[in-house]
Amino acid sequence: MTGGQLLLLVLALGTFGVALWRGGEPAGKRALRDTGDSIARVLPIMLVAIPMASFLSQLIPPQLAADWLGPESGMTGVLVATAVGGFIPGGPFVSFPLVLTFIKAGAGAPQMVALITAWAVLGVHRVLTWELPILGARFAVIRLISGGAMPILAGAMAQALMPFFPHALPVMR
Repeated sequence: MTGGQLLLLVLALGTFGVALWRGGEPAGKRALRDTGDSIARVLPIMLVAIPMASFLSQLIPPQLAADWLGPESGMTGVLVATAVGGFIPGGPFVSFPLVLTFIKAGAGAPQMVALITAWAVLGVHRVLTWELPILGARFAVIRLISGGAMPILAGAMAQALMPFFPHALPVMR
């Protein structure tokens, strides 16, 4: 268990303790039931998404990933990663295993920063399914234009920080 995971566990147990203290046994039972319901919803997704990413890692030619998204691809790779990231559908159970696949295939840290940022900020699937129908085209266009530079800026900033963090990605090869 990593330090971050341990911290989250301590926070979760602390929050559960406060819920018990404030709401008694009924609140504790509701919290445990809600936890079980959430696990039941998320576990099937994880059981499909994580193996899918592992399978994909065998299909993506390492040279292709290294050429287009590798550390030597520079800002061109950041732009490619921005475009790819904006079109990755789904939540973190799809996107992060996919990023891991690119890392295993030789992607660079600045490029993956841009990809994850584009996935989080641009999300074309969210624009089509949520923003356009609910908030309208004008809002969606303004948001995309104002946020569109963020992945590129994040990738450029990551590139500038690389001399200080030469081993930014986990060794996965």
